[in-house]
Amino acid sequence: PLKRKLAHVDAWITGQRKDQSLDTRQDIPEVQIDTAFSTAEHPLIKFNPLINWSSAQVWDYIEAYQVPYNELHEKGYTSIGCEPCTRAILPNEHERAGRWWWESGAKKECGLHAGNLKKS
Repeated sequence: PLKRKLAHVDAWITGQRKDQSLDTRQDIPEVQIDTAFSTAEHPLIKFNPLINWSSAQVWDYIEAYQVPYNELHEKGYTSIGCEPCTRAILPNEHERAGRWWWESGAKKECGLHAGNLKKS
């Protein structure tokens, strides 16, 4: 569904942050060509305005400006994706430990940000 929608726009905005993954997000710039969804005829710009923010900065902003947020955060879901790919985290787990927990290795990205994975 996202690919179909992005085919009709020139840019989109994400909430990716470097501190979410030391393996896949450290080199992401604030503005980039989205290699996962661009085509030769239609390069897609991806804006990552929160890339250098910490989780604490995000929550400070949410509280300061009373930004609505997903209620699952109150139940221990610190990173929320699709239903089968998301679980609440345990104490002292990294905030993204609740995503794709059945996958081995640290380099995990959903289809939205597959362009973050380096080709080997």
